[in-house]
Amino acid sequence: MRDNYQCQYSKRYGKIKEAQMVHHIFPRSEYPEYALSDWNLISLTYESHNKMHDDTGGLSEEGRKLLRRTAMRYNIPIPSRYM
Repeated sequence: MRDNYQCQYSKRYGKIKEAQMVHHIFPRSEYPEYALSDWNLISLTYESHNKMHDDTGGLSEEGRKLLRRTAMRYNIPIPSRYM
C-alpha cells in the first residue's frame, strides 16, 4: 500500500508498472531483525526483483547499490561485504 502497488525500481526510471512482490533490501536471511522494517522493503515487479539478485541468489550489483543507498539514507552501517 505504501508504494501504491507500483514498482519503485521502474518508477525511478520514469516507468509506471504494477508491483508483483516485495523485496527485502537487506536480505532477510542475513538480517532477520530488519525483515519487517518499512525502510527495508520495496515493491517491485518480478523483472526488477530479478535484477536485484545474481545467479546464486545473492545480491547483484544493482541489489548492492540499493542496499548502500538505503543504508546511507537511514544512517545504518554498510556491511563490509557490500562495500
